[in-house]
Amino acid sequence: MKVLIIYGGNSYEHDISIKSYNNIINNIDTTKYIVDSIYITKDNIWLNDNKEIINIIEFIKSFDIVFPIIHGYGGEDGKLQGMLDLFNIKYVGSKCGSSYMCMDKLRTKEILSNYNIPIVPYTIYNVNIDIKYPIIIKPCNGGSSLGIYKINNRNELDKYIKEVYKYDNKILIEEYIDSPIEIECACLKDNNNLIIEIGSIELNNIYDYNTKYNNNTIVTNLYPNIDNNIIDKIKEYCITVFNILELDNYSRIDFFIKDNDIYLNEINTIPGFTNISMFPLLMNKHGITYKDLITKLIENTN
Repeated sequence: MKVLIIYGGNSYEHDISIKSYNNIINNIDTTKYIVDSIYITKDNIWLNDNKEIINIIEFIKSFDIVFPIIHGYGGEDGKLQGMLDLFNIKYVGSKCGSSYMCMDKLRTKEILSNYNIPIVPYTIYNVNIDIKYPIIIKPCNGGSSLGIYKINNRNELDKYIKEVYKYDNKILIEEYIDSPIEIECACLKDNNNLIIEIGSIELNNIYDYNTKYNNNTIVTNLYPNIDNNIIDKIKEYCITVFNILELDNYSRIDFFIKDNDIYLNEINTIPGFTNISMFPLLMNKHGITYKDLITKLIENTN
């Protein structure tokens, strides 16, 4: 089987995509697959072996399956999936509509609030909005915790709102949930079963990009000390969300817990595959090695 990995892209998560790609290319089973790649530059030039691809669709159609590992804009928002669907090209991950719904955090909240899924209270920013602080501001369409700020007063809001607008023109304001941990749930569709593994990340501060990737200060726990009833409820929510949003193959679904109350934070349809990413770490906890995980994602694609 010929597998094409597409990575890079012109989103702000370009560098994270490269890290995910490197881990995948170093672990994919080359005894089972003939592997090649497309690297998309920040200027949106599509390269194979450092040469620009002239006929992109013709090139892609020469492979049996595509493995998109572009995080954020252009890869996780359904655009790439829509293009592949138009040409009946098989690919790993959720389809176009599901990808779009999960990338846009406002749309995600609007949909899930109709199904009794507990979500972090929210509103959309406008200049005249009346706010009770503290709050979290973030781009509606974003990932890797880029453009996320905890805001304690109006002066801070005026200062940081300009930074968030660099990532999106639609800004989400959420109630600040003072939770000591974020719960990260790795969900893998394996044939007709949904494997769910739960881990946690300690939150000494907000879980922003620098904390996640640059400062090396995060503390992860693959075996969090959480009441079994809460774990069961979180898994129940994961199954419901997976079905409502018609997710496929895999995803990571994140929650907060405060005083035993559960709040869904967000959904990632192309979770990170870096060496510190929770999705592959949690699957390894389940007994699925990095190599076997990649194989399952490819083989379980419809």
